[in-house]
Amino acid sequence: MEPIIFSIETSCDETAVAILKGKNEVLSHYVVSQIDTHKIFGGVVPEIAARKHLNYLNNITEKAFEEAKIKLEDISAIAVTYGPGLVGALLIGLNFAKGLALNLNKPLIGVNHLYGHIYANFLAFPDLKPPFLVLLVSGGHTMILHAKDYLHFEIIGQTIDDAAGEAFDKVARMLDLGYPGGPKIDELAQKGKPIYDFPKPLYHKGYDFSFSGLKTSLLYFTKKNDNYKIENVAASFQKALIDTLIHKTIKVSKDLNVKDIIIAGGVAANSYLRKKINEEKIKNKGLNIYFPPLNLCTDNAVMIARAGYEKYIRNQFADLNLDAVPSLGLKDIC
Repeated sequence: MEPIIFSIETSCDETAVAILKGKNEVLSHYVVSQIDTHKIFGGVVPEIAARKHLNYLNNITEKAFEEAKIKLEDISAIAVTYGPGLVGALLIGLNFAKGLALNLNKPLIGVNHLYGHIYANFLAFPDLKPPFLVLLVSGGHTMILHAKDYLHFEIIGQTIDDAAGEAFDKVARMLDLGYPGGPKIDELAQKGKPIYDFPKPLYHKGYDFSFSGLKTSLLYFTKKNDNYKIENVAASFQKALIDTLIHKTIKVSKDLNVKDIIIAGGVAANSYLRKKINEEKIKNKGLNIYFPPLNLCTDNAVMIARAGYEKYIRNQFADLNLDAVPSLGLKDIC
């Protein structure tokens, strides 16, 4: 009998639950976004995010079980994000999961949020198997991973300062575009041309990334120039950042001779990234590129359930002492 995993994701400003049967059958999933609440502040306010999670969780859990047409007692385990993320937000989801696990006498599975982003791809491509590379690009992390097995990831390169998504958000604030920055820059860039030559730090050096210099260069550019077209600035910034991500990922693929590349995280929704890396697929024979569906790029609980499934079948359960780890380390990605 296939396991049924109920999952909870509250690491930042999306409140999400899902019910997954087996590897890939999504019985239900709900995401409540708090973007409209936080955009007036220019970013996520942790205390507000936690309170909103508390308000939403019961309601969307009831809806998820109604849609799935199962009872609480029918689930096999509860998977929950325990880090990285905002500590207050994480604790809301974690305590909710612990309460269910205790009352239902069901196993608790702690899932690293980053691991969840990787496994979003497996919902669309169930036949994926190691070895493969992962370009993980989100608001808090940017790294290239080598998956040698389903639960073993070696970090090949990572950002030494700003994450890609963080750079998008900061540049959007500089340009008065509001929050969240990534989609706004992507939308503007499609109307502009990348005519400004912004730097690509560390482009030809190793596998690590650095985006703070790019961000600073753009800041100086906007202060020194009055007559720029904002669409062209957005397109030029986006090109410099995305080209760097792709260049290093393809370099790792060639150096390690790994032909399957998974793109994961919120920045995986970026239209220029999707277009340019698919062009690399055409140029490099045998290269396979995998993107999650757009609705699974941003935070959601389906990816947490799918990651939880991998731990469930290996009996990797947590006890009720599991705590939120807001800065869950990259070495602890599993």
